[in-house]
Amino acid sequence: MSRIKKVILALVILFIAVQFIQPARNNNNGQVLSTDIARIVSVPDGILDIFKNSCYDCHSNYTRYPWYSCIQPGGWWMASHIKNGKENLNFSQFGNYSKRMQRNKLREMARSIDDESMPIPAYAIIHKNAKLTKTQKTSVLDWINKTKESLSQPN
Repeated sequence: MSRIKKVILALVILFIAVQFIQPARNNNNGQVLSTDIARIVSVPDGILDIFKNSCYDCHSNYTRYPWYSCIQPGGWWMASHIKNGKENLNFSQFGNYSKRMQRNKLREMARSIDDESMPIPAYAIIHKNAKLTKTQKTSVLDWINKTKESLSQPN
């Protein structure tokens, strides 16, 4: 067997072997937590639909996994994005943030929408419907401003 064939065979065996190392799934089995943003503040259905379509895969406990997430190393890469996304903002844990932190998270969301840094380009390429239209941006930004104001009010 030639040296090239041995290398290719080793790479194929390695590729098959890594398929048995699957990252943990980020899925709450459809149960909405009491700390979910929709249970903490009033989120109109249209805004919630935008969040679910464009944000929830990386910023909640409700990731919708495509078929290719089972193929490594792509699944690891996706798991890394989800972990980083949830560290920055987790809609499922929004109620665990302090009021000040909630306002800051909303402010960061508005900034990310304004500068179009979210959804990240790698996600938007694969999920064409995730990129926000101008109307959706305006709706979400209006909702964020109203919600920030309501969180500033004393209880």
